[in-house]
Amino acid sequence: MSSTLPIRHELKYFINNFQYTLLSSALSHVLNRDPNGDENNEYHIRSLYFDTALNTALYEKMDGVPNRNKYRIRIYNFSDQVIKMECKTKIDNLISKRSISIPRDLCEQLMAGDPSGLENTRSGLLNDVYREMTVSLLRPVVLVDYVREAYLHPAEEVRITFDKQLRTGLWSQELFNPHVSTVPPLDTSLMILEVKYNRVLPPFIRDLLNTYCANAVQSAISKYTWCRRFEDLEA
Repeated sequence: MSSTLPIRHELKYFINNFQYTLLSSALSHVLNRDPNGDENNEYHIRSLYFDTALNTALYEKMDGVPNRNKYRIRIYNFSDQVIKMECKTKIDNLISKRSISIPRDLCEQLMAGDPSGLENTRSGLLNDVYREMTVSLLRPVVLVDYVREAYLHPAEEVRITFDKQLRTGLWSQELFNPHVSTVPPLDTSLMILEVKYNRVLPPFIRDLLNTYCANAVQSAISKYTWCRRFEDLEA
């Protein structure tokens, strides 16, 4: 991985509706809304995660391997207007993400397990996808859906998100089908709070988190792993 890629901190917590209501109200007065949100500051995210024939991403996460990658294709609000191929990299306690827009026809190829459209790519990320698909048999494995509410601050590029209504697609890989049957892998009263920043979390934001989510425990939460494990239990 290139050393020029931005590396950020990422904190994750399970929180309940009461904690969410208090914290989101406080953040709305001091942080900016995500410009991609609707009138309720929300948008829908669907990701189709990929894994190797040996389920490398799943088992490395479960085993706590410090340096690891996850590949996914992501869309927003069930639209194909923006399709992102992404690789999220974990480096000890830090994260980095590479992302590139891809056209619908290439997306369909990759979902079918065909990497031939990447043979001549100049993208480092897509080169990696091509290598993983040809050598490690990287293939799509699970749909992950949720609704995101996000708040931003320019200091340290802080991004705070509430990820709600987490659902898994029960073995479906129909990325663009809004009618896919999905089920929640978690207690529906819980949501995921994520806090991302560059180097140091501004003190006033840390104070807000400590005030309104004092009892929330930081956890190594993976939506991908929750959805994969739930599907295994249901198999």
